[in-house]
Amino acid sequence: MRILAACSLGGAGHFNPLAAFLRAARRRGDEVLTVGPPALREMVESAGFAFRAGGEPPEEQVAAIRERLPVVPAAEASVLGNRELFGRLATVAMLAGMEEAWGDWAPDLVLRDPAEYASAVLAARTRTPIAQVAISLAEAEAGSIAAAAPALEEHRQGLVSELRAQPYLTRFPASFDPSPFADTVRFHEPRETPASLPDWWRGSDAPLIYMTFGTVLGYMSIATETYRMALQAVHRTSARVLLTVGRRFDASTLGPVPAHVHVEPWVDQERVLEHADLVVCHGGSGTTLAALAAGVPLVTVPLFADQFENARRIAATRAGRVAETHIRTGGTRSIKAAAAPHITRSIEDVLGDVTYRHRARGIAAEMAATPTVEEVLTSLPSGRR
Repeated sequence: MRILAACSLGGAGHFNPLAAFLRAARRRGDEVLTVGPPALREMVESAGFAFRAGGEPPEEQVAAIRERLPVVPAAEASVLGNRELFGRLATVAMLAGMEEAWGDWAPDLVLRDPAEYASAVLAARTRTPIAQVAISLAEAEAGSIAAAAPALEEHRQGLVSELRAQPYLTRFPASFDPSPFADTVRFHEPRETPASLPDWWRGSDAPLIYMTFGTVLGYMSIATETYRMALQAVHRTSARVLLTVGRRFDASTLGPVPAHVHVEPWVDQERVLEHADLVVCHGGSGTTLAALAAGVPLVTVPLFADQFENARRIAATRAGRVAETHIRTGGTRSIKAAAAPHITRSIEDVLGDVTYRHRARGIAAEMAATPTVEEVLTSLPSGRR
């Protein structure tokens, strides 16, 4: 069987959920192909999957929207990101390349990143079975469709109703993420024992803090300020700290780094989470899910998009704390330089209270009790062998 994975802009957070199904499909002998923006090629091919590039909007158009997301009110950010960027610009740019791949490869099943809409247009036109693989909370995904609706209906009348009716595959557990999608299927990918981390701390057995703010931040003008704030927050901690900054960001601009902090562009999350005592992150869904699945508590420092709601739910479930980094001025948000002490206190609180880890492990157990990704793949209409 041929399975096409359709991915839009957004980097690892958008591709990794699809990769779980690509690995499962490859294990059982299916052919797989990922279609996405050109910038995704290295990530997909380094994971061992075939890739075909579609189109993407010009960088100046993407950057103009990306720079506004952290500072405008949430409702405006939703329209900018979901309607203008993903619903309109990215879909128009991707349609021709997606249609060419479709014609050459004739997929039996399509799995789409919920922000990638060109594949949904073609699946409806060709009556190809399709499912969306969640990257965020179900409520946020449904809200994204609603925000993008005017642009989506320009591509195909009735597309919004078709999107809401597609199977919705998610790793988030029900206790954390009630779903408005009628056909919601929860799954997990069994964890494998990853390779151990290098001994960057010369034999120290102090608690390990993993700090990451995803792959998108490195493209934004607030990146240096955010990473410096993170370093200030852990400056006096006795823990070991691994900070990843992404391949786009120049770590030399950070200035002096404390001896107990190691900075890397990228490290496989599974390798870190096997040993981590705490994750400090932006609350992006990929990192949040990975930490919860590993039973590791979090301190979230939300910056934009769905990160604020993810952070709120982490705090509500007592799997971690949220450290607010923004102030509001005239209805807009901006990074608050004085937030570092608040992050420090949140780190100390979570490391010093075992109930946070106990709650994270409880959520991990709930996630592990869902069907495996292989079982879900087999249950899909064209997933039966």
